[in-house]
Amino acid sequence: MDNIRFIKPADLHAEMLRLHREEQMDFLKCLSGMDWGEPADGDAPDTPRGLGIVYLLESTVTGKQAAVRTATLDRENPELPSVSDIWKAADFNEREVYDFYGIIFIGHPDMRRLYLRNDWVGYPMRKDNDPEKDNPLRMDNEETIDTTTELELNPDGTVKNKELILFGDEEYVVNIGPQHPATHGVMRFRVSLEGETIDKIDANCGYIHRGIEKMCESLTYPQTLALTDRLDYLGAHQNRHALCSCIEQAMGIEVSDRVKYIRTIMDELQRIDSHLLFYSCLAMDLGALTAFFYGFRDREKILDIFEETCGGRLIMNYNTIGGVQTDLHPNFQKRVKEFIPYLRGIIHEYHQVFTGNIIAQQRLKGVGVLSREDAITFGATGGTGRASGWACDVRKRHPYGVYDKVDFKEIVYTEGDSWARYMVRMDEIMESMNIIEQLIDNIPEGPYQEKMKPIIRVPEGQYYTAVEGSRGEFGVFLESHGDKTPYRLHFRSTGLPLVSAVDTICRGAKIADLIAIGGTLDYVVPDIDR
Repeated sequence: MDNIRFIKPADLHAEMLRLHREEQMDFLKCLSGMDWGEPADGDAPDTPRGLGIVYLLESTVTGKQAAVRTATLDRENPELPSVSDIWKAADFNEREVYDFYGIIFIGHPDMRRLYLRNDWVGYPMRKDNDPEKDNPLRMDNEETIDTTTELELNPDGTVKNKELILFGDEEYVVNIGPQHPATHGVMRFRVSLEGETIDKIDANCGYIHRGIEKMCESLTYPQTLALTDRLDYLGAHQNRHALCSCIEQAMGIEVSDRVKYIRTIMDELQRIDSHLLFYSCLAMDLGALTAFFYGFRDREKILDIFEETCGGRLIMNYNTIGGVQTDLHPNFQKRVKEFIPYLRGIIHEYHQVFTGNIIAQQRLKGVGVLSREDAITFGATGGTGRASGWACDVRKRHPYGVYDKVDFKEIVYTEGDSWARYMVRMDEIMESMNIIEQLIDNIPEGPYQEKMKPIIRVPEGQYYTAVEGSRGEFGVFLESHGDKTPYRLHFRSTGLPLVSAVDTICRGAKIADLIAIGGTLDYVVPDIDR
């Protein structure tokens, strides 16, 4: 990443508004909290210091990209202007930064923690914080708070607190989740109902607490790879592909064409695997148990192929820095070439049993509409964005692997409803098979692993790499200070933008529609609560 521009906090909002309006930077790709520490003697003038943010922006009109950073040296009361009124994606992202770094965003309408308990002491992603010191193991439940704080900037530069009520005493509020079957992972939605109609939704994402980004700061680069498969576990290959590519790009490592072909094929098999599970779980959510068994039956065949080469079915541990863990199993090509005609010949049964079902159509068509503008401003990429008419496929926008050598269609629908989100993924299964067919007989000879040093040090700098995951753009933001461990490793979740849009999508829908909408958004919760 070249030329990250520093903007003083006082000028940030005006400059971000200019970038959005004049340079059409309508897509906030990544917002990463940072702790650059205290100023030190001998610092170069442009050395980042303090608590701050790195913003990565892109224009969906011109394709131009920009990187901006800002910071405050006040660690006791760190304040930065919010950009949540410019991009809706900043809403949850700024709450995440407040939760982990304690940065207060002036103008943000909801300054509550997003993941940690309300009574958590300290900010665990700060370099000088010891989370265990002030937070003993608590066996009691946290108190649910129905008020939040908005901080407004007065004309004279002072800040005033404005208390907002989330749910009043007269509202009827029900919990959806955090039990897994309700929300595709341990996610809690508090839903205010007027009869059966949804009035508003408050999402609580903090029921996993993996701390993966924090753990990465004390691990060597090869050790960090083990954690990526466990984020979105239905995009394990793709997640790890992104991190390996980011490190390789930073170190100037060029992997062999054989590795590029293998990684691309594995990514597409993973996409089919994920979409088959999406089909199965959505069908089960809506009561179609036969369809559920169809999808699981055929997904097993992909997992068998993975297991033979990688040794794993869900957590694959396959991509490495400079290549892949082991060469393809001798049966790999044969089994893939048998699987594709099999799935292509049987997928019509999926459509007969579910797609053509009048109940499924009535539950999905016209339900949970997300406009193209909202998809972009929330950063809802992947099948969700493409169902709303936004051509956001990373494989087309910024080709990697061997996607520039294959011919495939980007599946785009314009309705933006649950039905369109469903059909995008069903059509993408066919496109993934087309991609694999073009590659499977043309895998070139060559090394499957480049020779690497025993200890890997990434050159000093900031780097960002993204891939098209099963659910959208999965990005890796890396800041290195030249050590054998990353200074900061932030993963752009594919699911957080989807969950942040749930309130907008569901307002006015029926409570039963929330289940259909959640199923078609297809978020995976461990990817959100990193």
